[in-house]
Amino acid sequence: MTTYAKNQKAHFDYEILETIPAGLELTGQEVKSVREGKVSLQGSHVSVRGGEAFLLGSDIQAYQPKNAPADYDSIRARKLLLSKQELENLLKAEGTKGLTIVPISVYNKGRFVKLDIAIVRGKKKFDKRQALKKRDTERDLERKL
Repeated sequence: MTTYAKNQKAHFDYEILETIPAGLELTGQEVKSVREGKVSLQGSHVSVRGGEAFLLGSDIQAYQPKNAPADYDSIRARKLLLSKQELENLLKAEGTKGLTIVPISVYNKGRFVKLDIAIVRGKKKFDKRQALKKRDTERDLERKL
């Protein structure tokens, strides 16, 4: 299993409540591009519309920019492949105040490209400060040892 992209900011900005693996519907050139690591999850989120989940705001660059179709949109909405029960859980979470759905990582499982999405709650400013302080103390301890 190879991880192609991670959303590091999500772990810092949000408290992760539940993680769900999902399939990602991509075109052939997008799959090649993802396998080269030309994918960014910064600022992206998941939305449920019409009984289907979509990844919005993620940027997958063209595999070969000069050979890409003229109408290629690198930040288009991409459909997520989920079961009905998982879609219902996401719909409930999206309707709950204070909860959001964000992508965590893009990886492969065999020949398929998968996306880990998480139901998250935003951290407060003091929680972020505590996380920074904890990370700094752990780094200092490692240096001393």
